Amino acid sequence: MNVVRLRGRSAFALLAVTAVSVAAFGWPLFAGTKSAVNGGGLPHSSDAPWLFVALLPLLLAVLFAELSDGALDAKGVAMLGVLAACGAALRPLGAGATGFNAVFFLLVPAGRVFGRGFGFVLGALTLFASALLTAGVGPWLPFQMVAAGWVGFGAGCLPRLTGRAEVFMLAGYAAFAGLAYGLVMNLWFWPFAHDYPASISYVPTAGWETNVVHWLRHDVVTSLGFDIPRAFGNLVLVLVAGRPVLAALRRAARRAAFDAPVVFVPAEGAP
Repeated sequence: MNVVRLRGRSAFALLAVTAVSVAAFGWPLFAGTKSAVNGGGLPHSSDAPWLFVALLPLLLAVLFAELSDGALDAKGVAMLGVLAACGAALRPLGAGATGFNAVFFLLVPAGRVFGRGFGFVLGALTLFASALLTAGVGPWLPFQMVAAGWVGFGAGCLPRLTGRAEVFMLAGYAAFAGLAYGLVMNLWFWPFAHDYPASISYVPTAGWETNVVHWLRHDVVTSLGFDIPRAFGNLVLVLVAGRPVLAALRRAARRAAFDAPVVFVPAEGAP
């Protein structure tokens, strides 16, 4: 059972950040762009800082909405910081050359236990902190933050199950998220690449249907070999350690009592 539920202000804030994120990833499919990198030598080297500047206030809006709706309190914010730091510390342990990265492991059980808004902010903060830790800052960072945020958000949207069925469900979702993360992240650079064969290249003059097919082909040909190890690693980690991690997070949530109402009573003997 999720401890933190999505409420009115949180839903609106998440809708806003999702709209900006979808536009940032998908605008080339509909608006068209030249198949070349810009002057900085990397895709989005000129507009990624603006996306990052827009993303941070939106993440704060989600967090403040959770606080104002009573879904989180100071203890919840502290838990968010601890889990983001733990997730960032896991990133150097991943074998980046194979595609597997343990940084995604905590996002799934945390999003499951603490809810969708918490999971989204945790995913974005984890990738931001891990990028600072591993010197992985670049125009790809805001896109990684959004994609990881969707991983944590999706974990909070899963149906209610208990016991082994819940662990198997989370493991399957973690594997799917590993594949989907790679597919979505291809959009940050693929429309600007110019050295791919025609069958997997972005075509500025073609319709979005053609470019979606080329995008899927590109993923199969170029990145599926990295996405499968990531998906398999996520699956194994959740199957092995998912149950004790879920139990630990739920125990912490119960003791912190995030959803307990705050009631002020006069001190004994006060008028």
